[in-house]
Amino acid sequence: MKLSIVIPCYNEKQTIKNILETVRKVPFKDKEIIVVDDYSADGTRELLQTPAFKKLYDRLVLHEKNQGKGAALRTGFQSATGDIVIVQDADLEYDPFEIPIVIDPIYKGKADVVFGSRFMGNRPHRVVYYWHRLGNLVLTTLSNMFTNINLTDMETCYKAFRREIIQSIQIKENRFGFEPEITAKIAKIPGIRIYEVGISYYGRTYAEGKKIGWKDGFRAIYCIVRYNLFG
Repeated sequence: MKLSIVIPCYNEKQTIKNILETVRKVPFKDKEIIVVDDYSADGTRELLQTPAFKKLYDRLVLHEKNQGKGAALRTGFQSATGDIVIVQDADLEYDPFEIPIVIDPIYKGKADVVFGSRFMGNRPHRVVYYWHRLGNLVLTTLSNMFTNINLTDMETCYKAFRREIIQSIQIKENRFGFEPEITAKIAKIPGIRIYEVGISYYGRTYAEGKKIGWKDGFRAIYCIVRYNLFG
């Protein structure tokens, strides 16, 4: 069984080397690492094209203009050839060595989709913004009310899919609206098997490069309503 790890990145010059080196060491024999640079302006794009960096990934896709995380994931998913596809952010908030934990239910044939939850289990979590935690709870609860599934972390980066599932879904959102959109569309698939597993979380501050903001929260609410009611 082959694993595709899709890494969207935008202005991650300080972390991209570390994340790629760590992902390369993930203990899964047959894997491909797909990096999608969303027109970075801080030197990330140039670094990724150097000989030293080319050894750290299997495929690099360069966007010719900045479009957003959702657009980068759309590109990466369509490039994937593995049986299992997982999202890995480039900012070191999620530990790549937990990828085997996240994909395990799919690997064992029990699940079609797995969410890695930051709010399950007893794994370490950096304490950062209260309002982000509250916002996540509100968005996840609202999403659950529409989808009738009992997720604890709809907004998580760590989402793993059987490739045929994710490649069959038309993703419209270009930015962080991807999370509620994909959740709504997955929940509508007849007979879909969705699992959650607990993961750790090493959140960043805005000074350290965190990008999501309050406007993205309002967009998420819009996406929850739109994609659950109108497809």
